Amino acid sequence: MSATGTGTRRHVVVIGAGIAGLAAAHRLLARGARVTVLEASDRVGGKLLPGEIAGVRVDLGAESMLARRPEAVGLAREVGLGTRLTPPATATASIWTRGALRPMPKGHVMGVPGTAAALSGVLSDEGLARIGRDADLPRTETGEDVAVGEYVAARLGREVVDRLVEPLLGGVYAGDAYRISMRSAVPQLFEAARTHTSLTEGVREIQAKAAAHQRTDPVFMGIEGGVGSLPLAVARSVEERGAEIRTGTQVSGLRREADGGWRVTAGERVLHADAVVVAVPAPVAARLLAAESPAAAAELGAVEYASMALVTLAYRRSGTALPEGSGFLVPPVDGRTVKASTFASQKWGWIADENPDVVVLRTSVGRHGETEILQRTDEELVDVSRFDLRAATGLDATPLETRVTRWTDGLPQYPVGHHARVARIREHVAKLPALAVCGAPYDGVGIPACVASAYAAVDQIDGDLSAVRELTAHPVQSLHGGAGE
Repeated sequence: MSATGTGTRRHVVVIGAGIAGLAAAHRLLARGARVTVLEASDRVGGKLLPGEIAGVRVDLGAESMLARRPEAVGLAREVGLGTRLTPPATATASIWTRGALRPMPKGHVMGVPGTAAALSGVLSDEGLARIGRDADLPRTETGEDVAVGEYVAARLGREVVDRLVEPLLGGVYAGDAYRISMRSAVPQLFEAARTHTSLTEGVREIQAKAAAHQRTDPVFMGIEGGVGSLPLAVARSVEERGAEIRTGTQVSGLRREADGGWRVTAGERVLHADAVVVAVPAPVAARLLAAESPAAAAELGAVEYASMALVTLAYRRSGTALPEGSGFLVPPVDGRTVKASTFASQKWGWIADENPDVVVLRTSVGRHGETEILQRTDEELVDVSRFDLRAATGLDATPLETRVTRWTDGLPQYPVGHHARVARIREHVAKLPALAVCGAPYDGVGIPACVASAYAAVDQIDGDLSAVRELTAHPVQSLHGGAGE
């Protein structure tokens, strides 16, 4: 990194202390910068939030990260969490549909099967028969992008989408499969759709390639004590290396200065920076960039978000019998309130070990466009979660303790055309020297995607756009949909 004067390190301000902002700070320090991180809220970590229930540590936000991308697990190791990385104790999950908990099918790519038989038990006979027609249908064009649900329904029928694709995608984006971009959310499926007339044939090719390069390493990874400990460890690491992190500090102004640097206004304070990394949700980024790049701000302002809530419940183990596995997903078409439940004590061995007498599980509620459910009180959300858990699993015990965590506008949506919007945002931002954007609104909502985005942003302010171009062209899939899952 260049210096602004003799013996002076370049000063970079990072706006936002979620995992993307903290990862950017971590990378900047390795490049020799002086770093100031400004965070509007009273804590670091964004959607990664450690907590506790009935004396047991838990995650109140994201709980796992895709391990087959190197960025997130690599960062965890760099900040001293390597020995605490742990895969799920079980990868067996269920789907609660058509009145019963059914084993999650294997042999699909994000719910899209290579053969109808792969979804036997989840789909009706009519639904299975419809899949078989795929091989005889004429080509379905994808264009520059297409909605996952729209394309899969055209090839295989709506039941595949409604019973399997929708709950799998909804678990990541809290969105609608009939709106979500295939190109951005499931790029390997988009490539198969572009290069094959038959979608099932394309999936079988993906599966064959995966089989030829069989991997035995874990698909997902957690952290003992919770994934929420990752941003705390990164923050500690960057502060120990001289970075300053200011929470409770909202940035109200961002303007170019005559010398090519940036004037960052935060409350009563004004900071002068050689470069800026903007690592905040799209609406906040839109406000900050409105003065210097109205075009980028307009694109950012058009990014939609979904709200959701997590209900965490702790029970006495005595008398609490749950089905085997890590939990279940719920298709919206079944009309339930919860969209998923995680049996946390069964999924993560460290939770069970912390207090063997306590069982922890959680449910999630809320999807894009749903507003009524999230207007309910915490007590009502607990009640509806218990009602659905009773119907799905028979669990009728009274919880020891409950916690409701609301993530208002927590998940950016990736509708059709998202990749083109991100490309336009990056094109406009590239006209602003020494400024870059990163985080969940751009290249993937998962932790590895956010970290990769942060690293690309640091490269950009150093004048290297290759990583930004690669991410824009090839977004990071946020949910593993490979063969055998």
